[in-house]
Amino acid sequence: MKLSEVAERLGATLVGDPEVEIVSAAGLEDAGPGQLTFVANPKYVPLARTTRASAVLVEPGFEAISAATLRIANPYLAFARALELLYPRTSYPPGVHPTALIAQTARIGAGAHIGAYVVIGDHAVVGENAVLLPHVVLYPGVEIGSHFFAHAHAVVRENCRLGDHVTLQNGAIIGADGFGFARITAAPAGSAWHKIPQTGPAILEDNVEVQANSTVDRASIGQTRIGPGVKIDNLVQVGHGSSVDADTLLCAQVGLAGSTHVGKNVILAGQVGVAGHCTIGDGAVATAQSGIPGDVPAGATVSGYPAIDNRRWLRSVAMVQRLPDLIRELKGRSSTAAREDTEKTAVSKQPEKEVRSREE
Repeated sequence: MKLSEVAERLGATLVGDPEVEIVSAAGLEDAGPGQLTFVANPKYVPLARTTRASAVLVEPGFEAISAATLRIANPYLAFARALELLYPRTSYPPGVHPTALIAQTARIGAGAHIGAYVVIGDHAVVGENAVLLPHVVLYPGVEIGSHFFAHAHAVVRENCRLGDHVTLQNGAIIGADGFGFARITAAPAGSAWHKIPQTGPAILEDNVEVQANSTVDRASIGQTRIGPGVKIDNLVQVGHGSSVDADTLLCAQVGLAGSTHVGKNVILAGQVGVAGHCTIGDGAVATAQSGIPGDVPAGATVSGYPAIDNRRWLRSVAMVQRLPDLIRELKGRSSTAAREDTEKTAVSKQPEKEVRSREE
């Protein structure tokens, strides 16, 4: 693809040879002739000056460099779109594989691709242009909008509802039972657990993506709801009865206990854990491995366990790193003070000895 076409399709301003052929993309350090790369972080500017790439996506005010530049307000987003141009997504033609099992009462929209060993239960509804790859299972009563894309081994449990343009990566499970058990205190063995029925569906709104081996549990009562545009990374657990509002990111290994309510445009970084019945306000950010035991106000950035204001946490971490030096310093001061006290005591007792000597 000629660089002029890439610039046109991305809406970027081209500075350089429009006839250069772009065949692939690479990172700034590894890119070579025929490849497109990008700069979105100022610390990589020196690498841009020496890159072997044929073209670099940069911000409009970026300095002139030897490589051609495509100037655009958001180079990182533009690079993502360039990848879509250079590496077209695999297409799946409409049709149903002979090994698929589809209930007679199920309804499948036009243009659907149903792969090998797919199972679709009674009264399930799937919208137009869906792609269900091998071993996907839709339980009875599932309702899914158009342009659904389910990779191999994704599962949607009974009566769950998914909107348009929802993507499930491999092994994603929507609507498994929530973790609910009531203690039986009078059990013969001393204690036991009685399973609480999980009666409410999980609901995913439009443009949600759930990545590999993540789970969105169904609710005991009511519903578990994932708002439009939410992106859920690998190995994430969304507990029963929780809600996640629009355009929030849940990064790898995040865990939301039951009845957690997460606002819009929130970012929970890797391995963040949230206790049940907490509310996280719109626009909040929790840095990696934070433990959140209570509510977080809108717009806050928190870190650590228990999660506190990020700036306060950074100061605390800096102090912890200094503790060995501080302890040595305090021990040194204590030793010095002890010696000074001993010397003062010795000096104060010396005149008494001289007086007794004269009296004798």
